[in-house]
Amino acid sequence: MFTHALTRALRKNKTLRYGVPMLLLIVGGSFGLREFSQIRYDAVKIKIDPELEEKLKMNKVSLESEYEKIKDSAFDDWKNIRGPRPWEDPQLLQGRNPEFLKTKTT
Repeated sequence: MFTHALTRALRKNKTLRYGVPMLLLIVGGSFGLREFSQIRYDAVKIKIDPELEEKLKMNKVSLESEYEKIKDSAFDDWKNIRGPRPWEDPQLLQGRNPEFLKTKTT
């Protein structure tokens, strides 16, 4: 009889029914986010193999080095080719003349 009355009182109390689960979700979520955020900082502390680190330093590619490679290239002879639309067959469009591509296909 006592458990039945207590159960009924808990069901009617909105604070216990909605407030406590909400607080548990907020507090539990903050602890969960702290653990996931800690993974990021732990991963930075891991040391990599010295051989691998030396290889990475040797293969360093910068924006300036890539610019120097293509600086003297001539881009005057390029041709703009439209890619196929989802309803078009890509094999049919390759090698067609530009007038065909300008026409609307349905």
